[in-house]
Amino acid sequence: MAVTLADVAARARVSAATVSRVLSGNYPVAESTRTRVLRAVDELEYVVNGPASALAAATSDLVGVLVNDIADPFFGIIAGAVQSEMGAPGGGPGRGGEKLAVICSTGGSPERELMYLTLLQRQRAAAVVLTGGAAEQPDHAAAVATKVSRLAASGTRVVLCGRPPLEDSVTLAFDNRGGARRLTEHLVTLGHRRIGYVAGPSERTTTRHRLEGHLAALAAAGLDEDAERLTVHGLYDRPSGYDATLELLRRDGDLTAIVAANDTIALGVCAALRDRGRRIPEDVSVAGFDDLPFSADAVPSLTTVRLPLHEAGIRAGRLALGREPQPPGGVAMVRGELMARASTAPPPRD
Repeated sequence: MAVTLADVAARARVSAATVSRVLSGNYPVAESTRTRVLRAVDELEYVVNGPASALAAATSDLVGVLVNDIADPFFGIIAGAVQSEMGAPGGGPGRGGEKLAVICSTGGSPERELMYLTLLQRQRAAAVVLTGGAAEQPDHAAAVATKVSRLAASGTRVVLCGRPPLEDSVTLAFDNRGGARRLTEHLVTLGHRRIGYVAGPSERTTTRHRLEGHLAALAAAGLDEDAERLTVHGLYDRPSGYDATLELLRRDGDLTAIVAANDTIALGVCAALRDRGRRIPEDVSVAGFDDLPFSADAVPSLTTVRLPLHEAGIRAGRLALGREPQPPGGVAMVRGELMARASTAPPPRD
């Protein structure tokens, strides 16, 4: 039996009129009520405007692009590249023509990520591109996997860019482990033995993979004894890099190198070192990750791992529109390139 509006109202413990208002989006509704209604819609698999079978083959010209923070250059570059591909002519109606890209900024909230996926399913989006690391919460991971499967079943292409693979999707996976390992190996080759690490939020896949690459390089060089003590977690922003550096210097004032989980964190690392009278790289070498546009123009220019973010975004857009064949197994690895610049040098002599 088809799920009705009244079924949703009963599950959400609201009136049918309130459900209608939430679904139409034309009336103000309390956020807690909206969340409850959308959860009921999802749990009951309620389909707006008719039975699911009538909608399965019908998608809109809408493409959703989910990012953690559109103000972050990492996500801005990817989203901009995806959007440019959406606006490129693809051969006329029915053959992947122009689409409307809608950027959905989650703020890193797992709940908002699920909400946007639900809204995009209801809008019968032609495609959804999820960018950046995933939250490492089992319940959330299962919920995302379920939503991805439902989107795919309704005819929506799902592309993951920089996230771990899921069934019913195509994945462009960044080689975060390999890039981080090469970065730390570069410092070890220069002669560094006391290396600190500023990691991102501990619950993100990107954080874990980059930290694992760093630790693998230390272990291979026999330098992992103090690795846990010399690792500090924070957000992927400049203030976190600054505060984490002060903490690292408190733990070990003789550090000769600090690796940051991304370039924005590295800016905070550099600022903290300068405020403590440490020269870069004469006293302490600094390295980042991503090769964001400002990295080459920093003073000194930042050693980092270059991820081809713009190219990955273009490819994600092409995959989302079916303009490019899927990679074997549905997963393609995007590798990074070590960019050795002026912020790293051999450690000071005793």
